[in-house]
Amino acid sequence: MSLEAREVEVWRGRGRVAGPLSLELRPGEVLAVVGPNGAGKSSLVAALSGELRCRTGDVFLEGRALHAWPSVERAQRLGVLLQESSLGFGFTALEVALLGRSPHARRGGAESDLEVARAALDATDTQHLASRAYPTLSGGERQRVQLARVLAQLWTPPASGHRYLLLDEPTASLDLSHQHLVLERARAFAREGGAVLTVLHDLNLAARYADRIAVLDRGRCVETGTPVDVLTPDLIANTFGLRVEVLSRPDQPGPLVIPMGRAASPP
Repeated sequence: MSLEAREVEVWRGRGRVAGPLSLELRPGEVLAVVGPNGAGKSSLVAALSGELRCRTGDVFLEGRALHAWPSVERAQRLGVLLQESSLGFGFTALEVALLGRSPHARRGGAESDLEVARAALDATDTQHLASRAYPTLSGGERQRVQLARVLAQLWTPPASGHRYLLLDEPTASLDLSHQHLVLERARAFAREGGAVLTVLHDLNLAARYADRIAVLDRGRCVETGTPVDVLTPDLIANTFGLRVEVLSRPDQPGPLVIPMGRAASPP
């Protein structure tokens, strides 16, 4: 069982933004997707979540084409946190988290849904914002409240199958402490049997928290493997145009990437 993209091509307008590429997200793992700007990372998330249909190829959720799943059943298994989540209403943070319980409206009742929403706020360190109006929150606070909404959506395991969490740059607007909190929550979700795909720009965060890293460049997946196997000076130089030193850390998961300056442009 997995969430799998099979030879997909994703287009926006008249241009291809990702693919053809194949990628599999498996329960119990954190898969980090990295790559330079414009590499197709967000487009891949859009395809995996069903926001964008693939021009060719397809996405399969546990062996079944994603678009063939009934919307409620799919939402009970697959949740996505986008880079930016707009909300024009003056909901409180608790009400935003409670929106994530919509796919489970008939399963436990309002009181149990409220308990889950509060637990999700606690998991994202936003419980103190429960009564605050969402539009008054900072960018980082909004991002964590939105994560609470997605966690609330996936809090209850489905009767069969697994849960899949897609995070598109979840640390972009967060301070250092909350970057680690969010990724620690992602690791906990994977330990509980869920699957997490997260787009990251910080290679050291990817090295620390991911079981596998997929490197995208110009819409293609150029390498997939463990952080130690993927994060090499040559690959980083060729993909990101950056000279680095990569140090092993026996006492920590994943290597340490130290930037040394921009790589020389090819003649």
